[in-house]
Amino acid sequence: MNTVHHAPLAQVDQHTLYRIMALRVAVFVHEQRIIDEIELDGADLAPTTDLFWMQDANGEVTATLRVLVDDAVHIGRVATAVHARGRGQAGQLITAALQAYPGAVEISAQAHLEEWYGRFGFVRAGENYLDAGIPHVRMLLAPR
Repeated sequence: MNTVHHAPLAQVDQHTLYRIMALRVAVFVHEQRIIDEIELDGADLAPTTDLFWMQDANGEVTATLRVLVDDAVHIGRVATAVHARGRGQAGQLITAALQAYPGAVEISAQAHLEEWYGRFGFVRAGENYLDAGIPHVRMLLAPR
């Protein structure tokens, strides 16, 4: 059984942090061909950033996302290991993040996932745009 965890980067065990970053690099850099300078953007180091992840009994990180807080709350870097897809883990992480941050939330969603994010109450806020060569759409979730 996988469990949901979240913490600021400074409180994440170094082995777990390595696994989180390895998963993000596998999904975004290797699978989606986003250059690593864009993926490793330094935002994880901000004291207001929280990492969320699912971890199995063997310590493997199977899904992750991050929440950035500045003038608004932003969910991003949602990634699931290939072998763990279709099991609802990313949805569990989105739900956990929304419970931890009950106000308004923004997301820069890959455009093909607009309907999926809509299941959580996110609505489109503008036209599609390219981010790292991938069509994205800004989506908002009103305070609950």
